[in-house]
Amino acid sequence: MTTRTETRMAYGEALLELGQQRNDVAVLDADLYNSTRSVLFGKAFPNRFFDIGIAEQDLISTAAGLAASGFVPYCNSFAIFLTGRCYDQIRTQVAYPSLPVKLAGSSAGLTEGPDGASHQSLEDITLMRALPNITVIVPADDVETKQATAAIADIPGPVYLRLGRYPVPTVMGPDYKFEVGQLPRLRDGGDIVIFATGHMVSKSLEASELLDQEHIAARVVNVSTIKPMNGAAVLRETEGMRLAFTVEEHSVIGGLGGAIAEVLAAGAKTRLVRLGVQDMFGESGLADELLQKHGLQPEGIRDSVLKALATAGR
Repeated sequence: MTTRTETRMAYGEALLELGQQRNDVAVLDADLYNSTRSVLFGKAFPNRFFDIGIAEQDLISTAAGLAASGFVPYCNSFAIFLTGRCYDQIRTQVAYPSLPVKLAGSSAGLTEGPDGASHQSLEDITLMRALPNITVIVPADDVETKQATAAIADIPGPVYLRLGRYPVPTVMGPDYKFEVGQLPRLRDGGDIVIFATGHMVSKSLEASELLDQEHIAARVVNVSTIKPMNGAAVLRETEGMRLAFTVEEHSVIGGLGGAIAEVLAAGAKTRLVRLGVQDMFGESGLADELLQKHGLQPEGIRDSVLKALATAGR
């Protein structure tokens, strides 16, 4: 049986290890430390942990002050609150001066589930990648989450790290080494290419196996770095493909689909199909039910691929 892990859990463990290695790392939370898993750091290093309370704007302002004073602050809250409530503070106090504030948006995306539209961040990637100086990273599994959590401490500017509460299988191998900007190919194929991010990487790998039964060889690429986008790698992966697809549990406007579309619009010949949440808010429901509704389970991805291929030549 495949072990499944929530990326937020892996993040909490990695944050604790990082605190043991570096005295300049501070952690801030908005009274959600049990959910964001920053509680592990807080118990081990109470002098470098700050629960600001339900006041995310103050959290960002405090983190900016810490960063300006030589610390590397990791800010924690639900993704929708961290990016939405704090957009002005992030823009003016973090992105504009390019301070090394690390924004960890937890319980992100459609798979936040029963809490509904008010808590499901379907536009957080769009908001963060539109801001200059911010790196945007969406890990695929526990292995990549742990490595990315440590790696972003050395990035001199701000970072948005998107995490989830949806348990996903480990898809990165034991020899995997995370690097900002890399686009690791997880499965080869010569007919279509699927660019997936976060929770949708494992779903896309399962979909590629279903497509094998339809005699369609699907290449699967993990795009954990949404910004800066490795345009050269995108063009290499799409060369010679019948179609390209993006798969994300985020709005198709401005997220992974938007980022890949911007690259391909510069001259690539491959047509792109964006799979994700269309121009709408989320709703309350179990995570798997919501993924099913929006065509983001493996069968839904397969069906979308078959439909697009059937009409590609028209």
